[in-house]
Amino acid sequence: MSLTRQDRLQALGLWPTWRLRVAAPVGIEPLSPAQESAPAPLESAPPEPVPLAVVPSAPMAATPALPVVPCIRESSPIDAMNWDALLAEIKSCTRCELAKSRTQAVPGVGDIHAEWLFVGEAPGANEDRLGEPFVGDAGKLLDAILAAIGLARGSNVFIANVLKSRPPGNRDPKPEEVAACLPFLERQIELIQPRLIVALGRFAAQSLLATDTPIGRMRGQVHRYRGVPLVVTYHPAYLLRNPLDKAKVWEDLVLARDTMHALKN
Repeated sequence: MSLTRQDRLQALGLWPTWRLRVAAPVGIEPLSPAQESAPAPLESAPPEPVPLAVVPSAPMAATPALPVVPCIRESSPIDAMNWDALLAEIKSCTRCELAKSRTQAVPGVGDIHAEWLFVGEAPGANEDRLGEPFVGDAGKLLDAILAAIGLARGSNVFIANVLKSRPPGNRDPKPEEVAACLPFLERQIELIQPRLIVALGRFAAQSLLATDTPIGRMRGQVHRYRGVPLVVTYHPAYLLRNPLDKAKVWEDLVLARDTMHALKN
């Protein structure tokens, strides 16, 4: 069944509160006290809809060119693998200690020729069990985020994580685990050749951009990963704990959507 734009925004919890304005950056209507105390979306019925006035946005200001992230690691056999060989290597990988505790590796899911690439941190318990990234409540919210800008999992979209194996207890990845696993993601990006990357959360953004800049300072601009435009936003799991920050994510989605439109024009 085809979803209307209103249906997509309701699923994400953005209707009718968030409205696009003419001025840039995108303005967000303040939340009322009742909305601030409301439970997190996806678990409660949406409010009664009101008309959403969408005014054509002003042209985006030119974003200063940012340096391309260089490849600073030594070459490896991974760099020459085709897609099937890469998936087999990920699933049988023993490059770090996570291989001993995982149920299975989680390579990623979606269209291997996608224009959109969404990158998260690492598999959680559900992902480790099912072998697919972003399942459970965070996955449902990501699906709603995709729908809000007219996308769907598996259709011109690929979803992956920096780490392909779950850290025990969902702890933060260790530097040596990132060093072992990042070449897999780098090769996936080379093979997919996305037109735009969306980094979901601080860890994904910092890993791809080789920086320790806080996520709040990375948002709101278009970065470059080896020439590919990259937009930074919050991880869906973070939004489940901090639903009021969905306003910021909507700003990031609009930036990503407008950037993709500009790439095609």
